[in-house]
Amino acid sequence: MLTTASLAADLSWRKSSRSGKNGNCVELAWLEDGTVAVRNSRSPQGAVLICPPSVLTSLVARIKQRSV
Repeated sequence: MLTTASLAADLSWRKSSRSGKNGNCVELAWLEDGTVAVRNSRSPQGAVLICPPSVLTSLVARIKQRSV
């Protein structure tokens, strides 16, 4: 069974190069099936959001447009 703890431990997480010095950002990891795992860098053992890349791309675009 895949749990948040095992998922967090087994993936290679990437933090944005634009993250703040206070560590306030998200981290991303690609899953074998092509989906993307997203987690809060301040809580690496916490919840993980898993979504298709298209959803993440859409979210980022909406954030940039400030329509979220």
